[in-house]
Amino acid sequence: MAVLVVKLGSSIVADDAGEVRRDVLGSVCERVAARHRLGDAVVMVTSGAIARGMRVMGLPMRPSSMDELQAASAVGQGKLYRAYDELLQAHDVPSAQVLLTFFDMSARTHYVNARHTLQRLLAWRVVPVINENDTTTTDEISFGDNDLLAAQVAILLGADLLVLLTDTEGLYTADPRRDPAAEPIREVASFQELEGYEIGVSTSPLGSGGMRSKVVAAEMATAAGIPAVITNGTDPAAVGRTLAGEPSGTRFRPQPARVSSFKLWLKYAKPTHGRLTVDEGAERALRERGTSLLPVGVIDVEGQFEAGDAVEVRADGRPIGKGIVNYSADELRRIKGMKTAEVRQLLPRATEEAVHRDYFVLD
Repeated sequence: MAVLVVKLGSSIVADDAGEVRRDVLGSVCERVAARHRLGDAVVMVTSGAIARGMRVMGLPMRPSSMDELQAASAVGQGKLYRAYDELLQAHDVPSAQVLLTFFDMSARTHYVNARHTLQRLLAWRVVPVINENDTTTTDEISFGDNDLLAAQVAILLGADLLVLLTDTEGLYTADPRRDPAAEPIREVASFQELEGYEIGVSTSPLGSGGMRSKVVAAEMATAAGIPAVITNGTDPAAVGRTLAGEPSGTRFRPQPARVSSFKLWLKYAKPTHGRLTVDEGAERALRERGTSLLPVGVIDVEGQFEAGDAVEVRADGRPIGKGIVNYSADELRRIKGMKTAEVRQLLPRATEEAVHRDYFVLD
């Protein structure tokens, strides 16, 4: 049995007016049902709740304020899932609505609970239809049209394939809608191959992702050993080939070096709340020896953050990586540059590390 995670972007789920594209959605659900009958376990991750809510409420354009986005999602969420449920039920495939937040992916106990719930649904031969819980998220903790959410779900389940459906044939060397010379990229073995290509953000009035977030999602999945494909969700044959493991769209090969799901989440999905600048010695220790960052190596602190927040770590203007800090910004400003003994005189219960190596990832 293969575990397939299929992500449908806003351009697949809804038209420019925010109306559900039942023909496209029905075609995808039909292909999902075919894999389900063959014994595969399929998880669907969807966007489009905000677009659907906009249509119902007659909003002329995607809202910009958080309360309006959340309200539009609340209006559209149930109606969107109903379409999935009806289309899958037409093929005798039971489904379940699952709403996840960024916190569910970031807190260990929530993460484990989400995995157990999804695994139980798959064991029951139910197709989970997952969306971000937009009604409780904030502008700092969103998944970018759910591409990163789909990658996290694939990693959480140890999926065999992540499929990202969009309204183009896959990844191109430039935006094919603006550059007639753009050429399709059939396979990506290393993400350095993409340097110099024009990979854009969303141009849709309804979505928030675009090709760049799909490439980042593919990078996350392949770093965990999961192949990923970006393909055309409006082409039933392309969807069928992709789900069957046949060539279609742009395929991203699994990367040889495996990265833990926690560090992938930290690198790609957890937002930063500040910046630490470190000296040359600390930079060498982080890059070459993989050690923890101590307060003595910190020379500047920017922003406001609390212990447990993620911060960017830089040296001489160069990014080094990202880590979860053990001190607040105010505490670090007091103890930066100090040796451990001096730190403990000021903060007797302080931990030795400003950022522990287990909670740090290099860029």
